[in-house]
Amino acid sequence: MNIQFAPRTIPTVATILVVGLTGYLGAWQQGRAETKRALQLEFDQRHSMPELVVAGDMPADGLQFRRALASGEWQPTSAIFLDNKVEGGRAGYHFLAPLKLANDNYLLVNLGWVARSPAYPRPPAIDLPSGRHTIPGMLAKPGGRFLELAGTTIDGSVWQNITIERYRQATGLAVLPYVLLASQTLAPLKVVTEKPDAGVEKHVEYMMTWYALAATAIILWVALNVHKMRPAGAEGSNT
Repeated sequence: MNIQFAPRTIPTVATILVVGLTGYLGAWQQGRAETKRALQLEFDQRHSMPELVVAGDMPADGLQFRRALASGEWQPTSAIFLDNKVEGGRAGYHFLAPLKLANDNYLLVNLGWVARSPAYPRPPAIDLPSGRHTIPGMLAKPGGRFLELAGTTIDGSVWQNITIERYRQATGLAVLPYVLLASQTLAPLKVVTEKPDAGVEKHVEYMMTWYALAATAIILWVALNVHKMRPAGAEGSNT
């Protein structure tokens, strides 16, 4: 039995369109992955640098994931609790408090996670020590993208989400544009860690998905356009 490959117009045009689109999207995600790899390398190099001593103004960019050291006095009246933070399957808060630096600048410090108490929605009591303290940690940008459905996102000291600008407006404190994730904290708080991650794997997964769809379209096109043909004279050979 002979096999004939006879592409038909409509499946061929459809395949060209599908392969063109998925191939383009795969290449775009590949480019994004390369960009994120360069960013990841920058993050890793920055994280391995010596600790930055935070004393005053700092640029809004270029310090993400930089290890840092800050000295100052806690401002308890401007401390907040970020709600709905899950740790080990338990719901709780991130506790953030501003540290007043020597030059009257403020740095917001994430001192860690604490579980909800039986008094929820009232947050637990966290006592901040008086005097001057030196806090080691890692600089990170708060916020990012989030969806807010509730009419009220701030209830006293309990917040649902945070950005630097929102905190500045609510407290009147000119905090610096980063949050320090403290690597040492107070009881009963648990240190919050964040890994320098530019998100390379996500783009690699998308790239492989689009390229796989392109390959699948080509395979289907070939399969749909291959036809089996009987040898000449095969019909009626049994008569």
